[in-house]
Amino acid sequence: MGLFGKMFEKKICAICGGEIGMLGNRKLEDGNMCKKCAAKLSPWFSDRRRSTVDSIKEQLSYREANKDEVAKFNVTRTYGDSTKVYLDEDNRKFMVTSSNPRKFAEDNPDVLDYSMVTGVDIDIEESSSEDMREDNDGNSESYNPPRYFYSYDFNIIIRVNNPYFDEMKFRLNSSDVDITPNGGVPANMKPYPESNQDYSEYKRMAEEIKQALTSARQQVRDEAAAAQVPKQAVVCQCCGASTIPDANGRCEFCGGAAV
Repeated sequence: MGLFGKMFEKKICAICGGEIGMLGNRKLEDGNMCKKCAAKLSPWFSDRRRSTVDSIKEQLSYREANKDEVAKFNVTRTYGDSTKVYLDEDNRKFMVTSSNPRKFAEDNPDVLDYSMVTGVDIDIEESSSEDMREDNDGNSESYNPPRYFYSYDFNIIIRVNNPYFDEMKFRLNSSDVDITPNGGVPANMKPYPESNQDYSEYKRMAEEIKQALTSARQQVRDEAAAAQVPKQAVVCQCCGASTIPDANGRCEFCGGAAV
């Protein structure tokens, strides 16, 4: 078969077995996948081309099981603007998505345990553009000294221990945080961003997200470490027996407060 024939050769999705339409192929390391199957993968997953058919099938099984986690997810706290961090503090889980809560079941955002968080970084990106003016001939020219506009983006990077992705990076603000008045400012008079209300609000929000996830992760780890410490017998203050208190600190014999 010539090159032209190969271009139009029918391809079969190695995942669902369906025929792949023109421009619908998604290459894998050892096969092909249709765009419908690709749409079911985690939005945080970015290593498709180097993934095998078997590994994609494993991920799709995980994604199917994730639907049950979404159905059980109880939002107790929310952070963010267009993309939000949702916490389920009772079950110690979280998810990051731009999906509307009414579409959670349809969009199937990944639900992760607090314990999967390995770190949270805040990346504030500064952008600048020069303000130009027209000369007498209608050409653009710089001011003297040059004038600039400044804007900022707030990126959150949640690093996680997940078999299919290791970070969740998203922009906290829905549009650029512009801190420069009309007309720009001279290069030697760069404005102080913290004086801008929007800048300060997004910075506070970013720090809240970092604090919430890192403190929740630490609490889970501290409790897990405490559970590994051998329990010590004590003398019950109520009945005098030597007992190992239960999780509520009560005597195994009389039920009274052992400590």
